[in-house]
Amino acid sequence: MKALLFKERRLASSPLSWIFVAFSAMTLLPGYPILTGALFVCLGMFYSVHGARESNDIPYSLLLPVEKKDIVRVKFIYCRRIEAAAFCLMAALTALRLTLLRNFPPYLTNVLMPANPVYLAFVLLIFAAFHLFFLAGFFKTCKAVGRPFLRFLIASVILIAAGETLHHLPRLQILSDTGLRPLLVQSAVLAVAMAVYALVSFLAQRASIRRFEAINFY
Repeated sequence: MKALLFKERRLASSPLSWIFVAFSAMTLLPGYPILTGALFVCLGMFYSVHGARESNDIPYSLLLPVEKKDIVRVKFIYCRRIEAAAFCLMAALTALRLTLLRNFPPYLTNVLMPANPVYLAFVLLIFAAFHLFFLAGFFKTCKAVGRPFLRFLIASVILIAAGETLHHLPRLQILSDTGLRPLLVQSAVLAVAMAVYALVSFLAQRASIRRFEAINFY
């Protein structure tokens, strides 16, 4: 597994995967749908998978003395590492907005989704959608990348629209309010999103392994 991870990092992955993590800094943009930062992070991972397909990484990996399921696991592990790096950066910038930049005028008049635990929760849901719709879709044939990514785009746009809409509803304004009680509620939403991300990622990986093992490459 360690050797496969090394191959994934040095041969199969695109540098864009890590370069696009920098889009996490969109967390600091006032008056902008900051959830699109998570979408750009996923776009970087898409380029990595697309590049690996074009370089015949899967057929090459099948020639190695490894189990087929480990090829899938490594791809998921690598994507989770990129997502973890992006999420940690987004979390740090969110903490900055909630503390030192809390009274910064552009943020006080911002009507779009603010950077708070609910924002981080939606980031995780977008990452979960990437696993479910794109990665699991790719491992169905290991050839098609366009349709799985289109399905992910549709799901992510819906999630972004929901994130930008829900906190405007009368009984859900607590999702963007400041204060101790709203922060506790928002943190609970984040905890639920973490559980959803872990469950969806696990199920998507299991489905991907099952689909990949059913493909006849010979």
